[in-house]
Amino acid sequence: MPQFVNPSWKDYIMTEKYIRQSIEINATPETVWKILTDSKFISQYMYGCNAETDWKPGSPLLWKGAADGKLYVKGHIVQFEPTRRLVYTIIDPTATYPHTPENHLTITCELKPLAPRTTNLEFTTGDFSKVADGQNRYNHSNDGDNTILKAIKSLAESQEPQQ
Repeated sequence: MPQFVNPSWKDYIMTEKYIRQSIEINATPETVWKILTDSKFISQYMYGCNAETDWKPGSPLLWKGAADGKLYVKGHIVQFEPTRRLVYTIIDPTATYPHTPENHLTITCELKPLAPRTTNLEFTTGDFSKVADGQNRYNHSNDGDNTILKAIKSLAESQEPQQ
């Protein structure tokens, strides 16, 4: 007689996998937003890449080298709420997995005022559990030390008027 194994409920749960990083910045949300979206600053924190986009939801977002013009990352703008929230997708254009929407990671940048001249900036990247080569992409993305957030903080704080 066959035996049936009753799997536990844990076997049915797909674990979401996100990277969340945040930093407190001594600058207004307006200044932090300017650093996030103004091409004058983007290449200074995004590894020498400029963001080519019109920032409208649904529009393409192309991260190209400022020096070489090479396309390093591509995606689309999902949400654009000035001084509050920026959401976009990304994918490596040289990746061997299909460049379909389900393989794009989503990056959410949220700005929250903490005091009159202090902003919390949080980056959330994922869901790595739902994309092709997710574990390798997670490991590669989680290898950093908040370099981008630290650079944004430095740029934003240098732009704030001194009191």
